[in-house]
Amino acid sequence: MKNRSFYFGLICVAFLAFIAQQISQTPFAQQAHLSALIIAILLGMLFGNSVYKRYESHIEKGVLFAKGPVLRAGIVLYGFRLTLQDITDVGVNAILTDGLMLLSTFLLTCFVGIRYLKMDKQLVYLTASGCSICGAAAVMAAAPVTKAESHKVSVAIAVVVIFGTLSIFLYPLFYPWVSTLMTPHQFGIYVGSSVHEVAQVYAIGGNISPVVADTAVITKMIRVMMLAPFLLGLSWLLTKDAQAGESRKITIPWFALWFIAVAVFNSFNLLPQALVKCLVGLDTFLLVSAMAALGLTTHIGAIKQAGFKPLILGTLVYFWLIVGGLLVNYEAGLFLS
Repeated sequence: MKNRSFYFGLICVAFLAFIAQQISQTPFAQQAHLSALIIAILLGMLFGNSVYKRYESHIEKGVLFAKGPVLRAGIVLYGFRLTLQDITDVGVNAILTDGLMLLSTFLLTCFVGIRYLKMDKQLVYLTASGCSICGAAAVMAAAPVTKAESHKVSVAIAVVVIFGTLSIFLYPLFYPWVSTLMTPHQFGIYVGSSVHEVAQVYAIGGNISPVVADTAVITKMIRVMMLAPFLLGLSWLLTKDAQAGESRKITIPWFALWFIAVAVFNSFNLLPQALVKCLVGLDTFLLVSAMAALGLTTHIGAIKQAGFKPLILGTLVYFWLIVGGLLVNYEAGLFLS
């Protein structure tokens, strides 16, 4: 029975992932910039809050496996999207800006969310991870480290998706206003260092110019490469944050280190490009499957309990990413010019 629950669960999750990928290819989804990741979690929540409870005992093992090992495998294979050569294409400015934005955004989110909004710490850490690095993928990568429940992960993902989507329409609108202060190359770094998702970054750059698009995407991928050291730091932070008398060891996110190892390996172009393309496709399917599993185990009632505070936090952090990010990028450009 346990094996049947495992295999049936994996089949169910894989089916939802397949449907999500098909929907993401429709004209409506592409125009609305709805990625397969977002569609998968929505489909998962739809079934998770309707028929899942009735069949939970028959598929639970496989669904939980998709949320754990499958997710971590997806993060590792994500490294095949990156190479160290990407860093040299945008220069020190992008690396410096990415580092400053990551650190400042994470600290600001934690300070406001925990100190002033009195929010759940796990939810704040997840939201801060998504806003600081790469949106939903970073939230999912931080979930095993924080050991957060599914509904907290879903709330954090919802926050980064809402404001990241808003960026697609907002950034191109004020580009003419800041074009007198920044070159297209500098604006690309600004977009890559302040917008949540890779897909959103590409959508913004594509609506402005090829120079902005290319620079923004590479800057964003450098930010993604900071995920592994970030997760190590987060694990250390959670250990220091443990209550007095509580014994807690540092949880080393080995999958994050493997992610960096894969990215380094990919930099040497040792594998045929056709094989790398297949691995990237497999990685996408694994991550979409993990999102579907996450949606299946997310209950609307738990999300409602989170209230409006996550949206308030997301709004404040989003203001920092736009205004503070602009100032950081402008000052970095002056410093390195």
